[in-house]
Amino acid sequence: MKEKEVSAPIYHQFSQFLEQQCGIVLGNNKQYLVRSRLSPLMHQYDFDRMDDLIQAVISMSQRKLLQSTIDAMTTNETLWFRDGYPFDMLKQTVLPALAAKNKKIRIWSAACSSGQEPYSIAMAILEYQRQKPGAFAQGIEIVATDLSSNMLSKCEAGTYDELSLARGLSLQRRNQFFKPHDNGQLQLKPEVRKMVTFRSLNLLHSYEGLGRFDLVFCRNVLIYFAPDIKHRILQQIAAQLQPGGILFLGASESIGPASALFSMEKCSPGLFYQLKS
Repeated sequence: MKEKEVSAPIYHQFSQFLEQQCGIVLGNNKQYLVRSRLSPLMHQYDFDRMDDLIQAVISMSQRKLLQSTIDAMTTNETLWFRDGYPFDMLKQTVLPALAAKNKKIRIWSAACSSGQEPYSIAMAILEYQRQKPGAFAQGIEIVATDLSSNMLSKCEAGTYDELSLARGLSLQRRNQFFKPHDNGQLQLKPEVRKMVTFRSLNLLHSYEGLGRFDLVFCRNVLIYFAPDIKHRILQQIAAQLQPGGILFLGASESIGPASALFSMEKCSPGLFYQLKS
């Protein structure tokens, strides 16, 4: 019988390891979360005790096990058009301002999880272009990044099951932007998929290889980081933004000490942050 409990000393070591590797702060008494996320790996990698699996992860002796563990601990499926208002602001305020620049626009979706956010951005842009023919004639590039390599490969396929599609996607958008696929799934049409490029990125590492962006979505991820790491991430994002570039955070997130870098722009409802000149 497999022992799935996580002892207190091993949990403490794993919490420190995960924060060093990914910046994620588990906090106290989250053994249940580790147990639920990593239990499938015990069978996959033939461990009888959860503590032994975690010790092997910390030793970094098995590269595939390490990546599988990071994938399991950082993967969270999100919603289509999450919270609604950021995408309303995108179409009503941000895209008109970007279209006026008459240049190629680059957008970054950081920590894109299962791909709903970058694909929602792409759909919103296509809807805007249908209302404003000729907008963004120089093109728009959406770069989506995540730590989980397993999740990124699923994102690139652009296929989703009924449960995923039911989370925030209207019937109109479903009919407009998706086509039938295998096993009852639907796949995003090529016009949506071709707008998004997926890349692996750890937010604790350098962003310089991504290039500069006009707009960054970094939503509902900073809440998992310690304050000093959060501040460093915001500093790095600011360095990758074009002059006057725009940043969207999650509904429960704030700019904190990085307010020296960004000005808050309120809309009705919602807000975004603009890089100070």
